[in-house]
Amino acid sequence: MANILNREKQVRIISALAEDSSIRAIERMTGVHRDTIMRLGIRVGHGCCRILDRLMRNLTCDYLQLDEVWGFIGKKQKNVKPGEVGVGDAWTFIAIDAKSKAVPSFKVGKRDLETAQAFVCDLSGRLANRVQISTDALIAYVEAIEKGFGGNVDYGRIVKTYASEKPLPVSTRYSPPDIVKVSKTIINGNPEPWNVSTSYIERQNLTFRMHCRRLTRLTNAFSKKLENFEAAVGLHFGYYNLVKIHRTVRMTPAMAIKATDRLWSVDDLVETALAETT
Repeated sequence: MANILNREKQVRIISALAEDSSIRAIERMTGVHRDTIMRLGIRVGHGCCRILDRLMRNLTCDYLQLDEVWGFIGKKQKNVKPGEVGVGDAWTFIAIDAKSKAVPSFKVGKRDLETAQAFVCDLSGRLANRVQISTDALIAYVEAIEKGFGGNVDYGRIVKTYASEKPLPVSTRYSPPDIVKVSKTIINGNPEPWNVSTSYIERQNLTFRMHCRRLTRLTNAFSKKLENFEAAVGLHFGYYNLVKIHRTVRMTPAMAIKATDRLWSVDDLVETALAETT
């Protein structure tokens, strides 16, 4: 790849991918064939996963919020035929540190106990202290957090009850139903009730969808292979953690959580990611 595209063009392509541009749009802007763009994006995306796996270690966090974002590969789950593999729903489990806004861990898989356990066990291995965790009502989190943290965690769950979801008129079809009740439950330890929340992770989910083209709603953008989807997710979180300055903390999330001591450029990200996959 390095022998085909010069670094300046590689940086232009990765910058555009990280800011929600489609592959065909980048092809028109740069004159680079879409297959070359795809190969570069996959390689840099997997390199970003390796970079974050190395940097996001021995972290000190106080409050973590966990959630999962829906996507699909090839086709939506309702259209998957018996015997088809590698297609259907794909969920990205995400953890965010409420203070630094860093994403220390993420995991792509199904919305099941197996993926939840793999995600939480990976997360627990990156932390250096006891932490408070907040999740939504997904029951898999309870067993996953028990397996990943044992009793060394303060865990609270927030459950939102929505109004009855009856068919809506076209003008409001994509509006969320009204919340009629919010309840908080202590699952383990002594979590601070006022910090049992999923507000930050829900806002992160919006950032994720707005920066990763494959997760933009109501479009024809989607991944055809799991490898491509995972690479796109890795690229997003590499860019988000290391390059993008968060307005709240006035630095990149990785700097705020002390995973790195410098501001990365897209050039740095591309160079290091490509070196990781050589």
